Amino acid sequence: MNFGQAVTHVIGNSFNFSGRACRSEFWWWALLANIITVTAWIVDAQLQTGLLVMASALVLMFPNLAVEVRRLHDTDASGWWVLLSFIPIVGAIGLMIWFCQSGTYGSNQYGPDPLGNVGHLERQAMTEPVIDGPPN
Repeated sequence: MNFGQAVTHVIGNSFNFSGRACRSEFWWWALLANIITVTAWIVDAQLQTGLLVMASALVLMFPNLAVEVRRLHDTDASGWWVLLSFIPIVGAIGLMIWFCQSGTYGSNQYGPDPLGNVGHLERQAMTEPVIDGPPN
């Protein structure tokens, strides 16, 4: 999934907490959300207000939460685990580990594989690091 597809899919599913989200969808959205937030901070610092940061947080709240829940579903974890974010540091680390993991292959209790048309060997090649031998 490329950047445009990911952003379109997340915005279209802003209030959809069922189903699954692949890693690329989640991370492309995270990139855009962080760019929007940093830009709002910079503009607010210049204007000496906090309005844009507050507005961007409100606008991004439901799409962020929805894609996080769907990403957890892809790893076959309950969306309620997103509540770990309320535990300082430890919660963020735990969620980051889940968000970085490869999703379950094939259907799981939360729906069909978002990468359903990718075969097992191709998916394994996409998710496992390439280890080269020693240089000659």
